[in-house]
Amino acid sequence: MADTLISHPAAALALRWHEHLSRERRRSEHTVRAYVATAHRLIAFLGEHLGEAVDASTLVALKPSDLRAYLTRRRAAGLGNASAARELSAVRGFLAFAAAEQGREAAVPRVKGPKKPRSVPRPVSPDEAVALAEEAGEEASQPWIAARDEAVLLLLYGSGLRVAEALGLDGAALPLGDALRVTGKRAKTRIVPLLAPVREAIETYLALCPYAPSPDLPLFRGARGGPLRGEIVRRAVRKARRTLGLSERATPHALRHSFATHLLGRGADLRTLQELLGHASLSSTQIYTAVDAAHLMDVYRHAHPRA
Repeated sequence: MADTLISHPAAALALRWHEHLSRERRRSEHTVRAYVATAHRLIAFLGEHLGEAVDASTLVALKPSDLRAYLTRRRAAGLGNASAARELSAVRGFLAFAAAEQGREAAVPRVKGPKKPRSVPRPVSPDEAVALAEEAGEEASQPWIAARDEAVLLLLYGSGLRVAEALGLDGAALPLGDALRVTGKRAKTRIVPLLAPVREAIETYLALCPYAPSPDLPLFRGARGGPLRGEIVRRAVRKARRTLGLSERATPHALRHSFATHLLGRGADLRTLQELLGHASLSSTQIYTAVDAAHLMDVYRHAHPRA
């Protein structure tokens, strides 16, 4: 592919997009690598599809049929629904960047993302949870807000917090370690794990946030420096899931459900899960055994030749 890319002027544009994502948008190394790889794949495909060298003007003039042809090629290569939705999101971002480079309004061809098949209600997958957090950041207007939204959502999934619990954290939680003390319902406190990727996301947000942390002020701030409201988080998730083509079940609270179900599926016992989630009674935690069973039945129905 590298030899093919050299002949396309748009390859230089992809390199500038790499710098834009890394330095101006402050996206994670993983996101930058994935998005720029998508840009290179698109350029190589278009060179073959259109039969000409691809430059910025070519990208700005693309038609919906061109993007559909690209996605068809990617799906034929084995790309699943969630991955195809993220691929389309990266393409849209790259085309918008190409238009901005030329001082033009982004007129990205309208192409519907892949639809997810209907199934019994179940938590979002680990890949979808991370994609939702990263895409919510992509939708933000400023780098520090992008880092904030990604950090909050990764915290919900990585530590199983309720939205109110995450937004209730204050500067007293600093410096961050391997665990967090969280205040839940009825002012009950508990200790939850803080995974390294989640801790790093929060620290990235804190480094970019224009408002200095304080023990008596919220850790996560709104655009004007006040407490971040739950509705802002939910709004960011709604936009991100539309971009990714995820169903309406992909909500901030669904990330907490996913945390619980994935732990249960990997052998966690109900008592431990009860403590991690802050449930007052074990009966509240037992709902996740039903959720996990529903997912297993869904897999069975799709996989068994006689189902």
